[in-house]
Amino acid sequence: MKQSMYISNASVSKPSSQTLPDYDRAEEVKAFDETKAGVKGLVDAGIVNIPKMFIRPPDELTEELISHKTNFQVPVIDLRGFRHNKLEEILDQVRFASQTWGFFQVVNHGIPFEVLEEMINAARNFHEQDLEEKKEFYTRDRTRSVRLDSNFDLYHSRTASWRDTLTISTLVHKNLDSNKVPEVCRAAAEEYIKQVTKLGDTLFELLSMALGLKPEYLHDMGCSSGHNLVCHYYPPCPQPELTLGASRHSDPSFLTILLQDQIGGLQVFYENQWIDVEPIAGGLVVNIGAFLQVVSNDKFKSFDHRVAANHVGPRVSVACFFTGHDTVTPKPYGPIKELISEENPAIYGDFLISEYFSKYGTRALDGKSGLDLFKL
Repeated sequence: MKQSMYISNASVSKPSSQTLPDYDRAEEVKAFDETKAGVKGLVDAGIVNIPKMFIRPPDELTEELISHKTNFQVPVIDLRGFRHNKLEEILDQVRFASQTWGFFQVVNHGIPFEVLEEMINAARNFHEQDLEEKKEFYTRDRTRSVRLDSNFDLYHSRTASWRDTLTISTLVHKNLDSNKVPEVCRAAAEEYIKQVTKLGDTLFELLSMALGLKPEYLHDMGCSSGHNLVCHYYPPCPQPELTLGASRHSDPSFLTILLQDQIGGLQVFYENQWIDVEPIAGGLVVNIGAFLQVVSNDKFKSFDHRVAANHVGPRVSVACFFTGHDTVTPKPYGPIKELISEENPAIYGDFLISEYFSKYGTRALDGKSGLDLFKL
């Protein structure tokens, strides 16, 4: 991972197929998408040079030359004892991390280590099964509760990212039919969803109290009522210095809980530099989503992050996005009334989650925060 943050001048100026004047990006994207094999299909084919559609623009590559290492580290919060003698200490840590980082890692969170391992293995097994088995799930139809694709923003993005994704969603249908989940990962996904949903409820309690609200406040608002589980697969990349596993973005959610393997690659943009979020065995990464920044009226912050590409792999991660749910009974969300006053007026207007996703689905994952869709 670490070598992906630094590139040489030769890497920027090296001539290759991306400089050909007759390059047709739309044609390359369409041809790639129609294989339904994703990025893994390119690796399986033995490519040595990545297709141009994955190569970042020269201005972005040049920016990487000024990257430098720091000793910053994302806060780690031990949740043991939060219902007893450690509550105030943990609330202080959650409040600090949510205000200044938008990210923290949790340990002793209650999800058994074997459940985490089984989920990572199940996600890997899905992506590494025979292509013909996977093709039936490959689609760009966002109304499908279970779907496989490579880059949801493939046709809108400036540069494609080096990853494939299996999505298991309750956004369209609140009660997910488990029979639609691929058999190879069904049991592990069901158990993990049950466990991570419970952890989500705990975190929303802590976040509510950290905002000075009653413990049940965010839960009663419906912040945890819908979720997307996404199983990302980042194959080893022959030219990681030229691309990214995931472009710079902030999450369209109230909260995201991320399970990552030990390879690493996740980076958060903090104090004008990219900081590695080092994997912790048995730990989970938590980050504030754009929706929570809105309802907290900027008390909590949603920070940009990305994933570096790597020579080694595959890297596997599983993110659970707590998105709320308004497809049955539309419910507007906006700054919490208890958090606004004459001295601290509302920064954002009300929004519907379904309306937001209809806009987000047509935007590129290009580093532009979705918060601009909410501001007054």
